[in-house]
Amino acid sequence: MVVLATKVYVAGDARDRALDGLESMVANTLDGLDVTFEVGHRDDDFPTVTVEGDDAVVARNLLREEWGEITPHLDDGEVHVGTLESWDDDGFVLDAGQRVRIPADQLGLGQGSPEQIRTRFGLVQHMPLRFVAGDPPRLADEEQDRLYEWTRGTGRLNINSATRSEVRATINRAGHAQDIVTVERLGLLEQSVVCREGTDPPGLLASVGEYLPAELLCVVP
Repeated sequence: MVVLATKVYVAGDARDRALDGLESMVANTLDGLDVTFEVGHRDDDFPTVTVEGDDAVVARNLLREEWGEITPHLDDGEVHVGTLESWDDDGFVLDAGQRVRIPADQLGLGQGSPEQIRTRFGLVQHMPLRFVAGDPPRLADEEQDRLYEWTRGTGRLNINSATRSEVRATINRAGHAQDIVTVERLGLLEQSVVCREGTDPPGLLASVGEYLPAELLCVVP
């Protein structure tokens, strides 16, 4: 069984739609492999995928590569994935199956308080982040590089509590399909809308925000 490093924290019909969407994405990832699988979720909202069949090892590795994995033990010096649960003046708190506090001086994302850094890089709650386990843990170099690259791009609008298809439909409904490049999946319910050159991310937020009961943060280049 693989415990995916993303969360299903919505309830009711929204949870059912999210898990149905996850099942479709897993089926697409494992297409062509000799496996059967079942999607479930734990009490802490992390989804699970149980895989059986001749290609089960390959399938599990593909899922780990695409989603990251929540593991029972955190090995010092190894890169793991956790979801952003909270933040305060002392740093970020990630959920990696256990609470992991990344001190402010281990974020590696420049000057400012953790709240200012979170806002500047568009880090919506629950989005997955890679970190290096240790004493203290730190944000992984590849995660820092990814976030800095966002600030050198054309701008982004990051969103939580919505599937990729829901975000695409909302962008179309608001009449902004021509203003974006794509919608990148950060987690199952966390998405990043990549703006076209010349699109104003705060303006896009103001336009689509009324349609999405979610947290939205801009990354302004």
